[in-house]
Amino acid sequence: MKNLFSCALTVAMFTLPLFSFAEALVVKGVYQGKDLYIKNAFAPDGVGFCIYEVLVNGEVTTDEINSSAFAIDLSLFGFEQGTALEVVLRSKENCDIKVINPEAIAPQSTFEVVSSRLEQNVLMWTTENEVGPIPFVIEQYKWNKWVEIGTVRGIGEKTTQEYRIEVPLHNGKNIFRVRQNDQMGVRYSAKMEFDSDLPEVTILTSKVSDMMRFSGVTQFEIFDAYGVLVGKGNGDYFNMNDLPAGRYYVNFDRHFGQTIVKK
Repeated sequence: MKNLFSCALTVAMFTLPLFSFAEALVVKGVYQGKDLYIKNAFAPDGVGFCIYEVLVNGEVTTDEINSSAFAIDLSLFGFEQGTALEVVLRSKENCDIKVINPEAIAPQSTFEVVSSRLEQNVLMWTTENEVGPIPFVIEQYKWNKWVEIGTVRGIGEKTTQEYRIEVPLHNGKNIFRVRQNDQMGVRYSAKMEFDSDLPEVTILTSKVSDMMRFSGVTQFEIFDAYGVLVGKGNGDYFNMNDLPAGRYYVNFDRHFGQTIVKK
């Protein structure tokens, strides 16, 4: 059993699922080998403390909870790292109770990409050593920057997991990576590089009056002379009727900053 002395506590709250009901606070996360610390309060009627029962995955804890602050010793349950947790704090009504360190059971990014491949326009990667379900964000390097192209829900298990997502390809070398964001920051995979023999896309004319047309379907971005993004999309044309005459710069296919002029 673990007790904490009553003190002024600074609470750093994170984006962990917390669900408050009339007489319960429910905290969900994964086991990370750490204790969970709770700020208790005196009951509004002046008799004892607010929290009268704590359950972890449905099992009542044996921790001493009659204190202004106490710890839930999760190691007593024999959980494996990454086990899903649901902690229920049952209390009297109108009580001020708080989880001091919810990050202790927040999922952490520990994934390792052990293989990757590209089949047509589907990127596939295999991971190991995940702890907790965190979304994967897929990025593609093009136009001199990393561009976010999609997300895939992470499974969050240590065993081998395989993921896939359709990706936009361009002529030449295509570079991808995946990332996860957790409470500690960002974790990136190594680069995944694949060559594509798709036909190179070009702009059909560098001077336009209404429609800018490409030689094929492509993702694109259009910036004005001041570097302001004025249009983007995926297709083989872009309607420029609403843009004033002037010089514009277009990112498309594997090309960066190609100049066009609207008359």
